[in-house]
Amino acid sequence: MSTRELLLTAPLAGPLLALTDVPDPVFSEGLMGPGIAIDPLEGQLFAPCAGEVIQIARSAHAITLRHDDGYEVFMHVGLDTVQLKGQGFQLDVHEGDRVSAGQLLLRFDLDTVAQAARSLISMMTVTNAEGLSMKMLTTRQARVGEPLLILQGQTRLATDPDSSLSEPHAEGSAMVAHSGGLHARPAALLREAVQPFSATTHILHNHLRADAASLVSLLKLGVKEQQRVMIECRGQQAVQALAAAIQALEHPAARVRAAASLALVPASLSTPPKHGEGVIQGICASPGLAMGPLWKPEALTLPAERHSRQGAAAEQAELDKALQATGVLIQQRIDEAQRRGQDAEAAIFTAHLALLDDPELLQDSQQYLNDGLTAAHAWHAALERQCQILAGLDNLLLRERISDLRDVQRQVLRILLNVQLTFDPPRGALVAADDLSPSELTNLLDAQPAGLCLAGGGATSHVSILARAAGLPCVVALGESLMHLEVNVPLVLDASAGRLETAPDSARLTAVELELRTQAKQRERLRQAAQDAAITRDGQTIEVAANVSHLAEARRAQAEGADGIGLLRTELLFMDRTQAPTQQEQRSTYQAMLEAFPDRPVIIRTLDIGGDKPVDYLSLTPEPNPALGLRGIRLGWTHPQLLDDQLKALLQVQPVQRCRVLLPMISEVGELLQVRQRIRDLAAELNVPPALEVGVMIEVPSAALLAEQLAAHADFFSIGTNDLTQYTLAMDRCHSDLAAHIDALHPSVLRLIAQACAGARRHGKWVGVCGDLASDSLATPVLIGLGISELSVGAARIGEIKARVRQLEAAQCRQASAALLDLPNAQAVRARCEALWPVL
Repeated sequence: MSTRELLLTAPLAGPLLALTDVPDPVFSEGLMGPGIAIDPLEGQLFAPCAGEVIQIARSAHAITLRHDDGYEVFMHVGLDTVQLKGQGFQLDVHEGDRVSAGQLLLRFDLDTVAQAARSLISMMTVTNAEGLSMKMLTTRQARVGEPLLILQGQTRLATDPDSSLSEPHAEGSAMVAHSGGLHARPAALLREAVQPFSATTHILHNHLRADAASLVSLLKLGVKEQQRVMIECRGQQAVQALAAAIQALEHPAARVRAAASLALVPASLSTPPKHGEGVIQGICASPGLAMGPLWKPEALTLPAERHSRQGAAAEQAELDKALQATGVLIQQRIDEAQRRGQDAEAAIFTAHLALLDDPELLQDSQQYLNDGLTAAHAWHAALERQCQILAGLDNLLLRERISDLRDVQRQVLRILLNVQLTFDPPRGALVAADDLSPSELTNLLDAQPAGLCLAGGGATSHVSILARAAGLPCVVALGESLMHLEVNVPLVLDASAGRLETAPDSARLTAVELELRTQAKQRERLRQAAQDAAITRDGQTIEVAANVSHLAEARRAQAEGADGIGLLRTELLFMDRTQAPTQQEQRSTYQAMLEAFPDRPVIIRTLDIGGDKPVDYLSLTPEPNPALGLRGIRLGWTHPQLLDDQLKALLQVQPVQRCRVLLPMISEVGELLQVRQRIRDLAAELNVPPALEVGVMIEVPSAALLAEQLAAHADFFSIGTNDLTQYTLAMDRCHSDLAAHIDALHPSVLRLIAQACAGARRHGKWVGVCGDLASDSLATPVLIGLGISELSVGAARIGEIKARVRQLEAAQCRQASAALLDLPNAQAVRARCEALWPVL
């Protein structure tokens, strides 16, 4: 440990502001380090200390000095001034110059910057001040050259480098390109990248040194995005290891970028919740209103006996066994996430897997075992020590890393203690938990809770998706204070507003109870009415079918009034197994679906799986652009036996006339004709009539543009608006940063839907929609107006969509929808729809 202190003088003249008041999260959340903001009254920036100019922004709006003690002082004039491209700025120094305290660094024109930039507010931060405290010497007006603040404290310095200088070695540097910096997933990628090589790799940053084999050591560096790190490699393959490390840091794969982007969600959501009067604010994951007593699942507790009676060797054997068993479980989660195409989720579990054999964690655990602790207490203490170290770095982004450690800590302890936590809340309770796994939520739903409150989590997580599918009101990211609330106290969850009301008075409870009764009556009315056909006011019938994945879902949809199955996703039948399902197994499954809907049509989509959703028994090469690669019908041609077995199973269901086959990812007429011929050949081989109706999914723009040609050979179309929207707008629908911009009511998407309907009409074929747009009641009149006659939705939305259809006149929908195609964007379309067809 070394005592460090830095005195900084004011670089600008003007009123002082706290960084937390800066309208830019990069500064207000401390991502650039501690410091101060100044609203400048004069257009001159001076050096706050002596040092070397190590970086000047190309647009001259930011300068970084390195103090002789190693501090890096970052100064940034204005907000969004990079857009000025240097206009209004004049440098008085160059990179590499030595400057003294108070020396003029930069001049800028106040009027030019004020008119063109978002704000003149300017910042001074110390980017490598982890572990130091900041003391302000004035809180009023800054005067150039006067003492402004002191950074002081003790910080760990770098360890001595390797002494084995005779070994082959290689050195280099890399700019960390991962969104969010070197957090758990990028660190795991780096560790994985250098592991195959016969060399030791160390990363150096801010006087700290980390072994790349240790995930925890890498995390403690606190490296942020776009910060440069030094890399040292020693060993026979030092050069190869260096190249791999640079590649891993500077050129993350697309799936890792996605994971890093998602990693920021829990971190940012983990900030302390906003408290009003008896309110904890979170994020809506599944809308709705709920009320009930708070209930928490059983906590995981350690045995009172801390010290071992069987010795360190026996305890080590138990810990090793538990680590191995946990690794198997985590690998299963990785495989499951990859099968679903959830690369970001798989990356999270991969980081967890890396923690199980992290050298630093294992070394700490072994030390605690040698001190006489049991395996459970040793593992708990080792993980707890690392969590405390990360928490001490005072960096918001590290909260997610602590969450990763605690998750792994919990998983191993459950096996060591042979504890299976039960989820059995009273019916109608509000369940409060830190977070839940999908399997835990599935078990929880059987108890029929009123709502779900999570301290962590994110609105795009798997649990959130499951909660929405189940119609369970859910709020995530409520913060740690959630877990300190008393149980069995009635609370109100306004999930639509992302609020948990912790102190509702009797009047509020009465009002909510009345509202819930009204909603329940409305749902029941919709459910009963859903048994009848959905007919517009001028007599047009619209089929409202169901999207399902398994038999239980189909039976629920039938009870809710679905007019059939509009989309059976067959992927689940092929996942989580060591070999493909047999023809007989498939036939039994498909037959059960037909029997769940007597006298109703059942549309079964052929296997829609590919490079982004691999299965164990298929040798599918990972693809850089899986959405554009080998998926859907394209996979059927590369694995013809899979397609043949599925088509044979479909040809043998009874009655085959009610079974319609839907082909995914068709992009041209030849593909459809090829499948048609294959069905005829297989029917002849089985000696059955080729009576299957064959439909085409319109989910790529080429299919919509060729709709008239396709309709000459297809029996129907079903539009997959999710994929059609992402391909039309060139936006990955799994990309969290683009989620707000991916809207299927975009005029370009509507034009393709209109073209598909027009092409089908010319050949007398019908068109349905099975994508998420079908469940959007605001879009119902638009789709009817464009020519859609079938909507396939989730079971919970059937009553609502049928009721919406009955409010409309098809002729008026047709007349008004044409004008929507000429609007400039999706927001304008939605605004016009709300004016024309308000949702009652």
